[in-house]
Amino acid sequence: MSHGFSPSSTQHVKPLQQTKPHPTFHFLAGLLSGLSTSVLLQPADLLKTRVQQSRTSTLLPVLRALLASPHPIASLWRGTLPSALRTGFGSALYFSSLNTLRQRVAQGQQRVSTEGVSLSLGDGIASSTRSSSVLPRLSNSENLLTGAVARVFAGFWMMPVTVIKVRYESDFYAYRSMLGASRDILSREGLRGFFAGLGATAVRDAPYAGLYVVFYEGSKKKLSGVVGKDGGGIIAASVNFASGVFAAGLATSITNPFDAVKTRLQLFPVKYGNMVRATKLMVKEDGVRSLFDGLALRMGRKALSSALAWTVYEELIGRAERYAGKTSANSVL
Repeated sequence: MSHGFSPSSTQHVKPLQQTKPHPTFHFLAGLLSGLSTSVLLQPADLLKTRVQQSRTSTLLPVLRALLASPHPIASLWRGTLPSALRTGFGSALYFSSLNTLRQRVAQGQQRVSTEGVSLSLGDGIASSTRSSSVLPRLSNSENLLTGAVARVFAGFWMMPVTVIKVRYESDFYAYRSMLGASRDILSREGLRGFFAGLGATAVRDAPYAGLYVVFYEGSKKKLSGVVGKDGGGIIAASVNFASGVFAAGLATSITNPFDAVKTRLQLFPVKYGNMVRATKLMVKEDGVRSLFDGLALRMGRKALSSALAWTVYEELIGRAERYAGKTSANSVL
C-alpha cells in the first residue's frame, strides 16, 4: 500500500486481512513517540505546572526566576525522568489500546456488513477517499468513544507517576529522586496519595482524547481531499502534523478547566479534597480565570506534543505495514 493512504473500496474489506504489525509494535511505536515529545517539551510542561500552582504565578516572572537560577537548563528540565516515564509508557498504553479498540470496532462492522463494500456506520472503515491515516476509519461517535476509553485506561495505570511528575515540577516540593518522592507520598498520604486528582484527570482526559481523535481524523480527511490522492510520505506526514496541531488546540481549550483543577488536587490534596470542592475553592479564591491558568502554555505544548506523537506513531506504523506487506509478498513469490 502507498504510504499512509487507505486502500480503495474496490478491494472490499480485504485491508483488514492484510499483514499488520504485531500489536507489540504499536506499544513500542507509542513508547518512542511519547518519550521523544516528553523530553523535547518538558520546559513547557514545567512552566504550566508552576503557573497553575498559585494565583500569584504568571509566566514571565516564573520563567525569569528559572533562568536566573544557578542551573537554568537543569531547572527547565526538572522532572524529565518522571515525565518521560509517564508520557512514554502512557503513550504506549494509549496507542496500543486505541489500536486494539479501533480494530475490534472495525472488525465488528465487517461482520455486520453484507455487501462487503460499504460499511456505512458514519465514515466506515474503508472508503474510496484516501487519507493519511494508517488506522481503521470509524464514525465520529466511535472515534470519540474509543479515544476516551483508551486514554482513561492509560491514565489510570500511569496515575502514580503523574502525581510524582507534577510534584517534581512544582517548587512546593524538594524531591531529589523518584524513590524519595514515592516514600514521602506513601508515608504522608498512603496509597491514596498516588491517585490524587484521578477524577479530575479522567474527566479531563476522556473528553480531550475523544475530541482529539474526532477533530484529528476529520481534519485529516479534509486535508487529504485538498492535497489530492497522489501525496507522498512527506505530504502524508505534513497532513498528520497539521491535523494534530488543529485537533489539540481545539480539544485543549475545551478541557483546560479540568487540567487546572487536577493540578491543584495533585499539589494540595488536603486543602482541595475532591474535584467539586477544588473547583468551588478555586473560583471563590482566585476567580473563574484560575480555571484557565496555563491555557496558552498547555495549548502550545499539547499542539506540538500531540502532533509530534501522532505523526511519529503513524509514520512508524506505516513503515511497519509496508515492510510487512513486502515480506508477505516475497514469501508468496
